[in-house]
Amino acid sequence: MPRLAPLSPYYRTVLLSAVLCLVSALLLVAMFPRLDLRFLAPVALTPLLVALARTPWSWQRFTYGWAAGILYWFLVCTWIQFVLEAYGGMGRWGGWATFALFAILKGLHLAIFSWFAGPLMQRPYAVPAVAALWTGLERTHATFGFAWLDLGNAGIDMSVPLRVAPFIGVYGLSFVFAMLAAGLACVILRQPRARLLPLLALPFLWLLPAIPENIPAHNTALVVQPNIDPGLQWTTLLQAQAERQLILLSQIVPAPLVIWPELPAPLYYYDDPEFRLATAQVARSHGYFLFSTVGYTRSHEPMNSALLLGPDGSEIGRYDKIHLVPFGEFVPPLFSFVNRITQEAGDFVPGNDVTVLPAAGHRLGAFICYESAFPHLVRQFSRNGADVLVNLSNDAYFGPSDAREQHLLLVRMRAVENRRYVIRATNNGITAVVNPAGRITKRLPSYQELAASVSYGAVSETTFYARHGDWFAWTCLAAGTALAALNLRARLNA
Repeated sequence: MPRLAPLSPYYRTVLLSAVLCLVSALLLVAMFPRLDLRFLAPVALTPLLVALARTPWSWQRFTYGWAAGILYWFLVCTWIQFVLEAYGGMGRWGGWATFALFAILKGLHLAIFSWFAGPLMQRPYAVPAVAALWTGLERTHATFGFAWLDLGNAGIDMSVPLRVAPFIGVYGLSFVFAMLAAGLACVILRQPRARLLPLLALPFLWLLPAIPENIPAHNTALVVQPNIDPGLQWTTLLQAQAERQLILLSQIVPAPLVIWPELPAPLYYYDDPEFRLATAQVARSHGYFLFSTVGYTRSHEPMNSALLLGPDGSEIGRYDKIHLVPFGEFVPPLFSFVNRITQEAGDFVPGNDVTVLPAAGHRLGAFICYESAFPHLVRQFSRNGADVLVNLSNDAYFGPSDAREQHLLLVRMRAVENRRYVIRATNNGITAVVNPAGRITKRLPSYQELAASVSYGAVSETTFYARHGDWFAWTCLAAGTALAALNLRARLNA
């Protein structure tokens, strides 16, 4: 047989660069559940940065980054395909095709980063510039409608890097990890050692206050986990049975506060007088009752709401979900062919106000499900006076996927950023209590119908991050893109 001709040096370089970029994507995936190899966070971007520094053509860098971004989102968010197939009415191939389009679009973030980061790697200020560019672009995920796992989330159990979270949020950890990755890339590329000088700032992290571990938990709440199948075809009989079972679970243990999760059941407080009477009785039996229901605007458009009833059974306040779930609660215009998962007559309407709810001597910040992925939203509850955070969620739509653990990881970071206890009530798991250090103090077994008394504490002091928000991330975006633009202009004029 004739032997294949060896690859030319150019094609060997292209192949090696492509492999390095895909390796970075795999390392980023491996940091998070299911593998949970979080020690990879400081080096995950290094192969990508080495490849970008060796690639002179902008279109190649863009392509490498896009391929890595597509692979990352395709592997880390596979649960989206399951949701579209099982509950979105898309079928297997429709679900995969729509999910592939999602990954292609989300991959553009990493493509843009790669386009700009290559030239920056050749500059004396490569380490902080690349870290700023990464961190700033990471912040834009929320702006463009879908945020999930930031690089910094991998540092939830790293005590020293975690110290920046109460000051500049998860984006501070992302900046630290990106700096370390860029520094290692400079070493591999045998660049001048002077470029590593910015890394000398990292030991100053030890000077930041340690995350407090032992904030007392003197308060109790009853958390209900009903384990309702999200695929049920509801009838009047099934609805009545679900209501009775929820009420029974709510009577297991006396507690001043009862919390139900976000539910996949058609239980409408404002439309169903019998359900309204039943929930009022729960509130009278305990004191305060927080649960999720469908609220309405003045023009009767549906909203996903967290409703609080007081000791007399009447409504005290309501928070209307601001960040809705794409495909679940509304369909983005680009994906208008996709069926929604919810059964409302129209898309849900987002709320506008970050409302704090007074209950049992405390002030609750109740964010709903996917909103845990938005640090800038959750911190506003603390800024507005919430001394306890509550996450009402229905992760049953995720199925037995990694999304459950990923979602819990997000909630843990929100606890640290705000220095708040977070009570997490879910339909079938993962129901848990997270302390202000991001530690799980109680975790209930998943896929079981149960109710349990949980302990939590209240913290009134607000963190620097809760007060001032994402100034650091936006500054990184401005600095990173400005330096990238100057480099691009210089190369065009060369």
